[in-house]
Amino acid sequence: MSTPKTIRWGILATGGIAKTFTKDLLVDPQTRGVTNVKHTVVAAASSSSQSRAQDFLKDTGCPADAKAYGSYEELVKDPNIDIIYIATPHSHHYQNAMLCLEAGKNVLCEKAFTVNAAQAKALAEKAKEKDLFLMEAVWTRYFPLSIYVRDLITSGRIGPVVRVTADNGFATDPEEAFGDGKHRLVNPDLAGGALLDLGIYSLTWVFQTLYHTQPEKTRQPPKVLAAVKNYSQTKAADETTTIMLVFPRSPEDGGDAHAVATTSIRVTTTPGGTHDAPSIRISGPKGEIQVFPPAFRPTRTKLILNDGTVEEKHWPHPGPGKGSGWYNGFGNGKNAEGEGHGMFWEADEAATALLEGRKEGKYEGLAESILIMEVMDEVRKQGGLVYPEKIETTKYPTEL
Repeated sequence: MSTPKTIRWGILATGGIAKTFTKDLLVDPQTRGVTNVKHTVVAAASSSSQSRAQDFLKDTGCPADAKAYGSYEELVKDPNIDIIYIATPHSHHYQNAMLCLEAGKNVLCEKAFTVNAAQAKALAEKAKEKDLFLMEAVWTRYFPLSIYVRDLITSGRIGPVVRVTADNGFATDPEEAFGDGKHRLVNPDLAGGALLDLGIYSLTWVFQTLYHTQPEKTRQPPKVLAAVKNYSQTKAADETTTIMLVFPRSPEDGGDAHAVATTSIRVTTTPGGTHDAPSIRISGPKGEIQVFPPAFRPTRTKLILNDGTVEEKHWPHPGPGKGSGWYNGFGNGKNAEGEGHGMFWEADEAATALLEGRKEGKYEGLAESILIMEVMDEVRKQGGLVYPEKIETTKYPTEL
């Protein structure tokens, strides 16, 4: 057996999602059957202070010799970094990713990739110019569960997909929870709203089942019809968005396929957190694939065929295991002892791409990331949702 290649990561930003990712990143990949790569963190940066970066490195269990920086500009100059994970709000992704690419660093950038498609295209062009790896960190695409669902579709078990419904919603009272208007979910200065933050997962399921599973040479962009309800307090961030998509297909491939992607910060997919109803339904003439919530981190699927066949599967997230004393989670949530959050699979893919010399992700290339941004641009256009120019611009550098 060959020795796994160690990929050296830099972490840009030190908030909640960065902590979850980094803790997952440092779990031994062999616990999930990965033997070709290993991960280490050599540096982290906080835009507020070096001490915050130091606390982050300590809290996430990074190596003692990992460096702490008080600015992103210092981080990208570190010669020991192979790839940088960007964990800032999506309003800042374009400026942060361009900083990394200009400095010659490979990039794994959190979703939503950017604020608009023009920014995504500019990043893709810069990565190509610099011959660098660039990937949107849509972690859900890299779950074994997601691979299984896509394989079910391409195997023909349910026939050509006719319809997909996908929802990612949360039961929140935004006036009470985000009363000052500064939270990223409602703050227009952070490209706030349900669409870019939550709706990206609904669109992820639509695209990975109705677009990505089609032959690359024949698949076509969808037609889009959207309804957007803006949050009344700021009037510049959506609280509920519904998108209807029609994916053109030849008659031989089943004809046009329909999808409905919904998202809301006011109503949830399954009230009471029961997770007893599917958040994603993928329907074909022979049956249906159901994926149970949450849409971003599902752990259960059900295949139901017209002939009465029912195949239910549970997809636990690996990690150090019970008795390890190790915990991970996100926000106020905590997973079971020794259970990873699931962010390591996208890191494994990025590391493997570096090993193989690839410049894009395997399960969502840059062209598809750009297309999804174009769809969200159209949704925003139809809903009249516009953000401040400083976060919409492709001008670099721009002070945020």
